[in-house]
Amino acid sequence: MAIVSIVPPQRPIDAVVRIPGSKSITNRALVLAALAEGISTLSGVLFSDDSHWFMDGLQRLGICVEIDEPGTEVRVHGVAGGPPATEAELWVELAGTAARFLLAYATLGQGHYTIDGNARMRQRPMEDLLATLNSLGAYCYSLGPQGGLPVRVEACGLRGGATGLAGDKTSQFLSALLMVAPYADHDIELTMTTPLAATPYIDITIAMMREFGAEVQCDQYHRFRIAAGQRYQARTYQIEPDASNASYFFAAAAATGGRVRVEGISRQALQGDIAFLDVLERMGCTIRAAQNWLEVQGPPQLRGIELDMSKLPDMAITLAALAPFADRPTTIRNVALIRHHETDRIAAMTGELRKLGVQVEEYPDGLTIMPGSHHAATIDSHHDHRMAMGFAVAGLNIPGLRIDNAEAVGKTFPDFFTRFAALSGA
Repeated sequence: MAIVSIVPPQRPIDAVVRIPGSKSITNRALVLAALAEGISTLSGVLFSDDSHWFMDGLQRLGICVEIDEPGTEVRVHGVAGGPPATEAELWVELAGTAARFLLAYATLGQGHYTIDGNARMRQRPMEDLLATLNSLGAYCYSLGPQGGLPVRVEACGLRGGATGLAGDKTSQFLSALLMVAPYADHDIELTMTTPLAATPYIDITIAMMREFGAEVQCDQYHRFRIAAGQRYQARTYQIEPDASNASYFFAAAAATGGRVRVEGISRQALQGDIAFLDVLERMGCTIRAAQNWLEVQGPPQLRGIELDMSKLPDMAITLAALAPFADRPTTIRNVALIRHHETDRIAAMTGELRKLGVQVEEYPDGLTIMPGSHHAATIDSHHDHRMAMGFAVAGLNIPGLRIDNAEAVGKTFPDFFTRFAALSGA
């Protein structure tokens, strides 16, 4: 288990950084390219634990995925439909996106497939996706005691039709269904039975489907209609830097009153998490933007805020890491779904902040963080990449802070700590 010490900067941070490609866009591009007709070239691909297991799963399903290592380019030989393999066993480790997207893709095939992951992944929700796929004509079922992984798919294609889908636990269920829906036998209409979480991720899915050649009719994030018979076409696709992972570098500027510029991304990025810049502005930061870079200048004193983060759930930890250094309490609301992520993130944030001597009040859907006292401690990442990266930000202002199980960053940003240490000249 890796332990990393975070070294506070000796002078104001003044840095220019580049961030690897977006996990969300990489994984969507991979499944769309597999479904497409022809060879797609994907540039700026994220190479991490999550994308490794996604590409491995596609290869086991019979898709040719050519990886240009050590570069960032991948060529996917699309098969104009479902997986060619008639039998496969897939392992996704802790990659929720891979589990949900590959499950939906597997139902388009003609064969027998099993999807499994590690102990925490077996606890993460799958039941709602299984139920909706089965109502659309699939036959897939849980082999596990908790209704999740491992999952068995007896695939014979998707019939289509109209059905409901719960959307409060994760938006990944809906994204998975939307992307495979054009290849069903009949049109698909999905009506949300619970409010849809994290809608910006659905915006990414719909926009990328359009770029590959398929349209979705969206009625106020409540009802979605996808016409059968649409087909994706292979293309060259550039994946933008990961806005979620950029947030830790922007937050470093905010925490220290320094300046950080992230290259290769704009405020018009496809990813909804770019809106974390609006959060930083509310906290007193100055944002500068150009066509291909974004820059954050931290203020002399951060302002505490109260915020509904239902559209930015992955940014909750980043905000929580800044909150102890604000001038007033910070409250994060409407993120109950993050209790079902790599760890129960609300409970994990609460526990680790308290280790630092920070006063925290926990709610079912969020928390309030009091500014003021804090001291060094060893933070447990809970094997969650966002916990490891988020609390690294707090370490810029708390000498002696260490991150245990730091290797968790390999999920989406393998060399995060090397790049982060460079901010402080460490």
